[in-house]
Amino acid sequence: MIFNTHTHINDDKEYFEVDKIISECKEDNVTKLLVIAYDYKSSLRAIEIANNNEGVYAAIGIHPSDITKENNTIENLEELLKTSNKIVAIGEIGLDYHWEDYPSKEVQKEWFIKQIKLANKYNLPIIIHSRDAMGDTVEVLKENKKYYKKGIMHCYQGSIETSKELEKLGFYFSFAGPLTYKNSDKLKEVARNIPLDKILVETDDPYLPPVPFRGKQNHPKYVTYVVQELANLRNMSYEEISEITYNNALKVFDLW
Repeated sequence: MIFNTHTHINDDKEYFEVDKIISECKEDNVTKLLVIAYDYKSSLRAIEIANNNEGVYAAIGIHPSDITKENNTIENLEELLKTSNKIVAIGEIGLDYHWEDYPSKEVQKEWFIKQIKLANKYNLPIIIHSRDAMGDTVEVLKENKKYYKKGIMHCYQGSIETSKELEKLGFYFSFAGPLTYKNSDKLKEVARNIPLDKILVETDDPYLPPVPFRGKQNHPKYVTYVVQELANLRNMSYEEISEITYNNALKVFDLW
């Protein structure tokens, strides 16, 4: 069994047949999915999908690029947290300095901290998006450690050294399609060195499809290719990595 810890099948512009997608995942033994929100609207949709499907869960939150969208308020997120017991995390939240037209660094940090504190209030793990901002991300997490117990570095592409810092803060590390790319030698080395009990797998669909699907739309069932790549890198079997990452996900999201 495989637990895909980061899918965006709540993106209605990309995915029109959610029931079919979930069924296709189960056919490939991807038995659990965490649907990740990025704004208020996608949070609502994530909850709806989770409530209507066994083995599917929701994470709600505001992505740094979507802070200024309508209805994106902490108050609205908190109201949503009261509506379903299938919300298992706050995310994806964090910092993204890649595009100049995104909200300012100061505004992103303010929202990042607000959502960390919201997660603390409801005793939920946090799912972190960090793009071209790893230094500031780690700094914010260190400064606000009292407000969270554990979290996930989504689609981790940082260094081994940074992973050691984050591990001390209670973080797990989720790997996605980029791990399968030919030019990802540094990332492969990181994946070889992170403790097995801290590794998760994901797709981040519809983005970042693994080899051999680069250039096409990603699918949450393609997480199987990430599992296989991890198995190759760790000199372990596909079944072993599947079981380890599945149990790690159950642990971090308190689904035992």
